[in-house]
Amino acid sequence: MNGVTDGLNGLSIDGKPVYLLKTVSAPTDAYEEYFSTLDHGNGKYRPIFVPVLEHRYRDDALRTLRRSAERFAFAAGSEANEAKLRKATNNQARRYGGIIFTSQRAVDAFGTVVARLDPTKLDALFDEGMPLYVVGPATARGVRALGLPCQVLGEKSGNGETLAQFILEHRASLSQEITHLDGRTLPLLFPVGEQRRDIIPNTLQSEALPASERTPVTEVIVYETGEMATFEEDFAILLREAKAARIKEQWVIVFSPQGCEAMLSALGWLDENTGRARSVARDAAGGAKTSVATIGPTTRDFLREEFGFEPDVCAEMPTPEGVGEGIRLFKDSVK
Repeated sequence: MNGVTDGLNGLSIDGKPVYLLKTVSAPTDAYEEYFSTLDHGNGKYRPIFVPVLEHRYRDDALRTLRRSAERFAFAAGSEANEAKLRKATNNQARRYGGIIFTSQRAVDAFGTVVARLDPTKLDALFDEGMPLYVVGPATARGVRALGLPCQVLGEKSGNGETLAQFILEHRASLSQEITHLDGRTLPLLFPVGEQRRDIIPNTLQSEALPASERTPVTEVIVYETGEMATFEEDFAILLREAKAARIKEQWVIVFSPQGCEAMLSALGWLDENTGRARSVARDAAGGAKTSVATIGPTTRDFLREEFGFEPDVCAEMPTPEGVGEGIRLFKDSVK
């Protein structure tokens, strides 16, 4: 199965399968760590990754960012470093006052930029005073693994709206050595995919803010996303293995609207004529009790509106702990 991580390996399995419809994060995945140890009192779970999306890097954008880095575009934060840069480059090379990361894919893409830089020069190319803003702990781990000397901030934010407010408050506490250059507010670089929400740029640049508090944001599309062609087939194979192994309980964790139709089809819950979910018992897929959780209301509402399907759990927080708590409450409610 192309791309599937840690399948059922034949007819035996240790733990209830939790199908995580996502690509495993590097260097570690918080969902894998969490579900590998979770036990609600009736046996442990076994996390199995089933990638839904393919991510293709925008090489042109990444080349441009690499050249920018080599020309000291990210070397901001201290008078001493600025003085060294002015002497070395004979100009004002600094272009950005920080970087915003809201997805692991953006981190991975930027990681290819860092990997092509001289590792002995990272301390000069990325000043330690320049903030790297992240939307949650998983993204924070990925950013720290890049090995940059910068401070990583915002990992407790949990979503883009909260992170935007955090950025506004944090930037208000910074000296103008970091946020400005010759009286001009330096923009924040925001590496993104072609499908993204505008809440962070809109919040930071809102006309409702005083002009002195507005923060320009430079969005750069560094990757493109599409549904993986083999996802439905990969997932269907896992479900057949679960049936052969006589699995009694399994969970499907859905992370985005992409792949929802293929998921329902693989489970046998989609009416191909109407494109809507069929009214079937949740044990119809392979004889196992199959439950579905979404990591937030966006995906839940998509399933409701597009397919008339009601997931069993919608996590209150888009974190492993949020999903796990939702599963626990659901299981308690049906005892």
